[in-house]
Amino acid sequence: MKIDPSLLERRTHALGPAYRLFYDKPLHLVRGAGARVWDVDGKEYLDAYNNVPSVGHCHPKVVEALSKQAATLNTHTRYLHETVVDFAEQLLGYFPQALSQVMFTCTGSEANDLALRVARSVTGSTGVIVTENAYHGVTSVLAEMSPSLGSANSIGADVRVVAAPDTYRLGNEGAQDALVEGVKAAITDLEDAGFGVAALICDTVFASDGIFVDPPGLLQGAVAAVQAAGGLFIADEVQSGLARPGTHMWAFERHNVVPDMVTLGKPMGAGHPIAALVSKPELLEHFGNSTRYFNTFAGNPVSAAVGQAVLNVIVDEDLMGNALRVGNQLRELLDDQLSKHAHIGDVRGSGLYAAVELVKDRETKEPWPEGIQQLLNLLRENGVLAGSCGRFGNCLKIRPPLCFSAQDAVMFVQTLDRTLSKL
Repeated sequence: MKIDPSLLERRTHALGPAYRLFYDKPLHLVRGAGARVWDVDGKEYLDAYNNVPSVGHCHPKVVEALSKQAATLNTHTRYLHETVVDFAEQLLGYFPQALSQVMFTCTGSEANDLALRVARSVTGSTGVIVTENAYHGVTSVLAEMSPSLGSANSIGADVRVVAAPDTYRLGNEGAQDALVEGVKAAITDLEDAGFGVAALICDTVFASDGIFVDPPGLLQGAVAAVQAAGGLFIADEVQSGLARPGTHMWAFERHNVVPDMVTLGKPMGAGHPIAALVSKPELLEHFGNSTRYFNTFAGNPVSAAVGQAVLNVIVDEDLMGNALRVGNQLRELLDDQLSKHAHIGDVRGSGLYAAVELVKDRETKEPWPEGIQQLLNLLRENGVLAGSCGRFGNCLKIRPPLCFSAQDAVMFVQTLDRTLSKL
């Protein structure tokens, strides 16, 4: 693909240096459908990365719902509108009974920020516990609890960072025990510092940390410790939920825990900016009695219509079942690569969320982040888009739209096999 140098120059001039582009040679996409995207030259790519178009790029039923409601009325939640209430009730139907109220936002960052406001209001404490390579959003508050943003990004004084449950290096039991001990130590430190504990917030598949989903029940001890100390558990399901786990609608369900609050984001709208905070009602009663919440665009009728369409497509096309079936097949195919490529240290995941960890040596398990960067660029050249994650940046992140098929999984692994052979 030939890159238009004037477009790069205009982008840099207009958007500034804080934005980043994927790949050594930037990719200029112009069209998408299902699990495929096309660049400006018409080259087709298999998308194994983008979870935002959750039910597939430009799904016709989502596009139809958006355009129909946009042509009728779009306003805010200070007026009554049936579609908004219908969507809220439909969404809550996928949660445990204890989580029975929802507040809409536009982005996952807004949802996480609102959850923290509620937690700090209810508990009277400010301390927050996160994992060591977590990412929770772009506001100034969330940046202070997102270590993945890098060493130049300062962590808040009332934030404590604990190691993620690295089952590859510690084993299932060791990782689970280490997480509990880390959380208990963080609680003690926050209490000694006078902050107290407001919340433990974690992405329930530990995606930025490298994707750790097993064993089932992994989160139970850590959640129990926080709640015993008077804090709340916020399950960040922005990336991990909405049928992606395959076995359940939400990743926290795999661990048999009921969060105090759950945050949702971009996949809810398959590309349209919708997000939400789902909560136990007693928390919102306390919060609502002490303050108020209004968001001009959140929960508007167009967003609600889009959100309903996404939920309907997930059910009508059995995308949760597809995530389970194709996800299991994908990991079996990836497991087969372990005997062929010595640099693959571990394969893990649930549903259509998987990681392949690259190491320099299987005995030492030393991370190989340089290999991931080479791999991502070569995969792109071979028509496949993927991502990276992990504390060391050495894990291949596989997170395709939920319509990813069995044939797509075969194509992905065959391309990965050929590409790894070239490293």
